[in-house]
Amino acid sequence: MLFNTDIDWEIAEGLTPYPSAVARMEALQAAIRGNGARELIWLLEHPPLYTGGTSADPAELLSQQFPVYDTGRGGRYTYHGPGQRVGYVMIDLAKRCKDVRCYVHALEGWVIDALARFDVAARRAEGRIGIWCDTPNGQEAKIGAIGVRIRRWVTMHGFAVNVSPDLSHFGGIVPCGIAEFPITSLADLGIDATLHDFDEALAATLPDFLNALAKAGGECRVAAE
Repeated sequence: MLFNTDIDWEIAEGLTPYPSAVARMEALQAAIRGNGARELIWLLEHPPLYTGGTSADPAELLSQQFPVYDTGRGGRYTYHGPGQRVGYVMIDLAKRCKDVRCYVHALEGWVIDALARFDVAARRAEGRIGIWCDTPNGQEAKIGAIGVRIRRWVTMHGFAVNVSPDLSHFGGIVPCGIAEFPITSLADLGIDATLHDFDEALAATLPDFLNALAKAGGECRVAAE
């Protein structure tokens, strides 16, 4: 799939081991900053695993039925596995938007806009990390996670959206430290969508994400003058 952008777009086949994904992200992050390597949006699936962010509380790891990895992204424990679309975003904020909050807000907005393509009224929730929506019974549930790591203004990690994962796998952790709300997915909401369908929604809403970054970057530059 081609875009009118200088960012590469890649969709991995099969299940990508977590350690090799992190190694690639770290190498590309350094190359973008060091010699201007091309930026990348990388869409993939992982085998079942748990990751602990920089704020992870060991008490929130309830099971080690799957491999557990410490990671440098922000946040607490989360799950990755088949049926979940993980998006790793490696872009240079120095030429786009040197504002971490604006970047995270834009990333959340991109996921929300993509979910809207499936008539899911996803949203942010004040004081809670992640992307949220209502289930058919009216209960609020989490459908996506955000976790980023930024070094010298180059990003890595990104988002994870539940398309059709085994939701029972989330039972091994307190997802993102929030125990009082359930986890949902497009399949759990009764929406018959594939990862390919969601990738197309991400592609269609990518320009709005980049425009949001450009607008935020412009506002930051004006404020600095």
